[in-house]
Formats: sequence, C-alpha cells, structure tokens
Amino acid sequence: MSEPLNPDDFVITRRRKKFKFAMFANSSLCFELDEWKRAAIDVVEVGAGTGFFSVELASRHPEQTFLAVDVKGDRLQKGAYEAEARNLTNIRFLRARADQLLEVVKPGSVSQVWLTFPDPFPKKRSAGRRLTNKTFLYTYTKMLNKSGSLSLKHDSREFFMWSLEQLVAYGWHIDELSFDLHDSDLSDDYKILTSYETRWLGEGLVTNFVRAHVPKNQ
Repeated sequence: MSEPLNPDDFVITRRRKKFKFAMFANSSLCFELDEWKRAAIDVVEVGAGTGFFSVELASRHPEQTFLAVDVKGDRLQKGAYEAEARNLTNIRFLRARADQLLEVVKPGSVSQVWLTFPDPFPKKRSAGRRLTNKTFLYTYTKMLNKSGSLSLKHDSREFFMWSLEQLVAYGWHIDELSFDLHDSDLSDDYKILTSYETRWLGEGLVTNFVRAHVPKNQ
C-alpha cells in the first residue's frame, strides 16, 4: 500500500482548500478515473458535490451500491469521510466528468441516476453543458437498466421546466412530479437534503422534483 500523502505538501492558494486534495487521495472510498474499474452500480449521483445525499441513501439502503460522481475531489472527500464514520461499505466516490460516465459504469446496470441541483448554466449559449441536455440524457439511457429511472431535484423553476421539455422531447415518460417536493407525499428518500438544498430552503425557495424513465424493448 502506498504511503499516505502529506497535506502539508500541497500548496493551495485558497486557504479553505488546504488539505482537501490529500484527504481525497488518502480515503479508501475515493477514486480518480484512472484508478477506477468499470462496475455495475445500483445508484449513481451525478454532480454529487459533497455526496452527503448519496451517503444518507446508502445508509438507508445497505442492499444497494452507490456511486457519487463529481469533478471536484475537495468536495467529495467530505462525503467519503462521513461514509467512513458511519462504517458504510456500499458507497464509493469518484472524481470524473459527466461525459465520462459510460467509462465508469457497465451499460444497463444502473437502477437510478440522481441529478441533485446541477449547475443550470443559465446563458443560452451554455445549454450544451446542462446535465439534462440531449447528449447527457442519451448517456443516462445507456446506463440505466430496463426498469431504471432518472431523478432530478432543482430550485430553479426555469431550468427545471427546460429539463422537463427535454425529457418529453427525447422520449422519457414522467413517473412522478412535484413543484414543491417537501410539501408533497412523495418518498422520504427524495426529501433527503443536499448541502446546497439545506441552504436554499432556508431562504424560502422550494425544491422541484421529477422522476422519469425511457421505455425499453423487453
């Protein structure tokens, strides 16, 4: 086993990021893409941030495997250490981009993909970077098994409505929908709070939610 990295060897100009890259590298639950072997995963959270949402899901569902994916390892390490503190063995944290997802999971193996408050990229010219554009929707279709679904939580009504239009336009069927998730009777699993969501709910915003699937040939 390689020697743990020393956080003091990392020079980070923003003080709040001091130590975090080393902490990511030193966690047995954290992986860089070149360390990862493509696997069958039950639930994948894309753009997971700290990954606390996936940690809580993994705690509630030990029978399933979970993967939290984000491009920023300094965020993911927070969820990894929380998972270690809870002695969870069914979750991993991967630093990767959304366009690399088909290198990460075996096609047709995923039962649920979660998008939890992805960057809305509000400028029209940036629509191709939104995680609900047609390219990424195709990726999720390839990842999901026959009964698999995509779930989206978001506070921006404009982005959410645009995402609904994309889903319908590209053949997804809406299974569950709420424009105020926390005032609905939908599953308590959906209402697990992300770090971002906690902050915005405190400012009076609501969470929009949709779960959808693409019918596949039997």
